[in-house]
Amino acid sequence: MRQQRRKHGAAFKAKVALAAIRGDKTLAELAAQFELHANQIVQWKKELEASAADVFDSRGTAVRNYEGEVAQLHAKIGELTMERDFLSKALRR
Repeated sequence: MRQQRRKHGAAFKAKVALAAIRGDKTLAELAAQFELHANQIVQWKKELEASAADVFDSRGTAVRNYEGEVAQLHAKIGELTMERDFLSKALRR
C-alpha cells in the first residue's frame, strides 16, 4: 500500500524556514527534528527569503487590489441590476 504524502501548512513551513535562517542548527539537525528532507527545508528557506519583502509591502498592494476589485464588483452589480430591470419589464408585458 502506498503511503500518502504529508501536507504541511503555511505556519509549519514558516517555522521550519525561520529555523533554517536562524542557523542555530545544521540542516541535518533540522531535517531530523522536523522529519523532513533537507532539500525541502532549503526550498522553503529560499521561498521565504524571496518573498520576505512582500510582508512589508503587502499592506499597500492589498489596499490597491481591494479598491480595484470593489470597482469591478460595483460595475458588475450595475450591469446585473440593469439586466434584472429589463427582464422584469419584459415579463410584465
